[in-house]
Amino acid sequence: MEFTEAGAELTPDPVESTQDMELEPEPNAEALNEVQPMEVCWIKEYTSLLCFQQVQGTIFPNPNCNPIMDAQMLGEALQGFGCDKDVLINILTQRCNAQRLTIAEAYRDMYGRDIIVDLKENLSDHFKDVMVGLMYPPPTYDAHELWHAMKGAGTEENCLIDILASRTNGEIFQMKEAYLMQYNSDLQQDICAETSGHFRDTLMNLAQGSRQEGYADPAMAGQDAMVLWEACQQKTGEHKNMLQMILCSKSYQQLWMVFQEFQNISGQDIVDALNECYDGYLLDLLVAIVLCVRDKPSYFAYRLHNAIHDCGFHNKTVIRILIARSEIDLMNIRRRYKEKYGKSLIHDIKHFASGHYEAALLAICAGDTEDY
Repeated sequence: MEFTEAGAELTPDPVESTQDMELEPEPNAEALNEVQPMEVCWIKEYTSLLCFQQVQGTIFPNPNCNPIMDAQMLGEALQGFGCDKDVLINILTQRCNAQRLTIAEAYRDMYGRDIIVDLKENLSDHFKDVMVGLMYPPPTYDAHELWHAMKGAGTEENCLIDILASRTNGEIFQMKEAYLMQYNSDLQQDICAETSGHFRDTLMNLAQGSRQEGYADPAMAGQDAMVLWEACQQKTGEHKNMLQMILCSKSYQQLWMVFQEFQNISGQDIVDALNECYDGYLLDLLVAIVLCVRDKPSYFAYRLHNAIHDCGFHNKTVIRILIARSEIDLMNIRRRYKEKYGKSLIHDIKHFASGHYEAALLAICAGDTEDY
């Protein structure tokens, strides 16, 4: 069956009036005339989910932050006899990133040294990775992780997936600028050189940072869903390219409706269909995009659980997610983790980590005994 014929057969009758519709942003008049009643319900349901899902991090601006005093205490902790790791944890995990950057400036003025250099020289192992990671601005931290994922021995594909599948256009733009400034290298060129095939092509599409934002066209949802269904059935290079185009360029609002239509067309969830049709890192990337569209905290809860239980506590993944999401949605991630897996993230960190490394991770999570 041709795409146009199938699309026509699956399109319900258009509504006669659009007076009461509440679409944001408002599409053109021609698109409004084609909006379907069920699709309007999907838009309202998606908007309702966004409104009532309060996004909450675990690290906030500290009203008692004194950059000069904090810098002095950090200097004493790092340059005295031994290293007072408790002081490092108490300060660096209890200040937001903007405050930590201000402290770093005060530290440089006070001691004439870069605090990141001093942290690297005085600390070791995974505790060092946590403390150093906290001192990077978010775009620079993403750039740092991507660089090391591609420039080490082999490529850490899961790091590329976690970052590029979940970041907004603005975050990707800032990340690429930071990557260029820090490493004098183009992120997209490095992705092209270090990966291959349709996995590379999909990463390259995401790295463009050109996803539509805040716009949904209900009249196109059925057609987009049919393209995805055909891509899952035929799996030719052309169909894979079309699948990438939809998943990497359509807005989250649009994709949410497309996934609903896909279920209606195929009788199957899009994730199940992808699992049947694709494999390897391309499958992981496509599924990551879908899960991030649906609920990023759930995706990162899944990734943390996988890193802790299926990979023998993959420290890099745990550290990266906790730091990157600490001021965005880490509290939501903690809730999803407990809901999905029965035990809390705090419990599992306590079980697998130890010492000051454990204390630092728990401080970032804002853990308490009730959540154990």
